[in-house]
Amino acid sequence: MKNICLIEDEESIIDLIKLNLELEGYTVRSFNHGRKAKEALKEIIEYDLIILDVMLPEYSGFDLCKDIRALSEVPILFLSAKGIASDRIHGLKLGANDYLAKPFDLEELILRIQNLIVSKPEPSSKSIIIGDVRVNFSSFEATDEQSKTIHVFSKREIELLELFNENKGKVVSRDDILDKLWGKDNFPTSRTIDNYILTFRKIFEQNPKEPTYFHSIRGVGYRFTL
Repeated sequence: MKNICLIEDEESIIDLIKLNLELEGYTVRSFNHGRKAKEALKEIIEYDLIILDVMLPEYSGFDLCKDIRALSEVPILFLSAKGIASDRIHGLKLGANDYLAKPFDLEELILRIQNLIVSKPEPSSKSIIIGDVRVNFSSFEATDEQSKTIHVFSKREIELLELFNENKGKVVSRDDILDKLWGKDNFPTSRTIDNYILTFRKIFEQNPKEPTYFHSIRGVGYRFTL
């Protein structure tokens, strides 16, 4: 069963879309307020599709689309009374997958939803959430709950985070890290890795001295847990 998030402020449209999508077998959650949707962004990006109005109270659909795209590639379908060409182009430039103007044909809406969900890319490890921070492996950025960049990682830091992510819950030795990230022809010291871990703890841990995610295993290496 696919889950759809509907962000729309007109209750009659919410009721109409929700009823018909549920008859098609979808699970639908709705938000009728832009600011409330922004506050629930971490939950929203886990849906299979987002249907998004442009004109929302306090926080526009265009701004929400920008925030969503900073965190996820979830399909976005704009559904808006702002249907002139410049609005459609602006929405698509922000990263939306489709744009349908109001008033709309219900059958066309359902077909567009089906097409977007069918073409949704398989989940990948492009990003990961550690505590209150999301790491985007493509942009090398760490962002907080307000989608503000709080750190830009080096290529080596991202490679190390990806290695830990691939081995969640397992102990990764310092020797393995050095071999996989630096190779046999380079000779950094194990202290180099320790410095990276200190950086990660400052970014992700509430109390770096009592880590929740990046654990030191004395005499061996590190274990990353979520």
